[in-house]
Amino acid sequence: MTLILIIGLAPIIGGLYGILHDQLTYTISPEYYTKFKFYQFGLMDLGNEAIFPNPRIEVSAVGFMATWWMGLPIGLILGLVGLVHKDNKQMFRATLKAIIVTVIVAFTTGLIGLAYGKLYLANTGVDWWLPDNLIDTSNFVAVGSMHNFSYLGGLTGLIAGTIYSVRQKRKYEATNIDDKNGSL
Repeated sequence: MTLILIIGLAPIIGGLYGILHDQLTYTISPEYYTKFKFYQFGLMDLGNEAIFPNPRIEVSAVGFMATWWMGLPIGLILGLVGLVHKDNKQMFRATLKAIIVTVIVAFTTGLIGLAYGKLYLANTGVDWWLPDNLIDTSNFVAVGSMHNFSYLGGLTGLIAGTIYSVRQKRKYEATNIDDKNGSL
């Protein structure tokens, strides 16, 4: 049951991460959404620029749709790794913390991508598709770089989360051995 709960929670956590991530990137480059993401996710038909009365709602929808599915394999893998733990309570606690480790690594990697995009790619140019009518190309490229790095960060974070979970198992075992030796 704990594994099923983790697999169910992970896409929700992934989707919430996407919402917060995209709220940040929308603040940096609204054009990334109004001239690209809203079309990519089918929220608008192709045109000059997507204008919504409250675009942050659509940004949230894009963020959720872009990341919930990453939570599924992350939850499955970390949940299966979590089976090494002694009991359901320890498994749930360690695996939830491993998911948080994954999110932190993904976000940090995304911030590195944002800096790389802003400081390097925006100056050297990119071979990605760019809308013809961009006003702030630099921030558009920086946000695109952050998005790309964030997916890489999800994979790197999964590795870090796996390592965290295994270390928690070892730490718990070491604590139990010390407790047993101390009570003899």
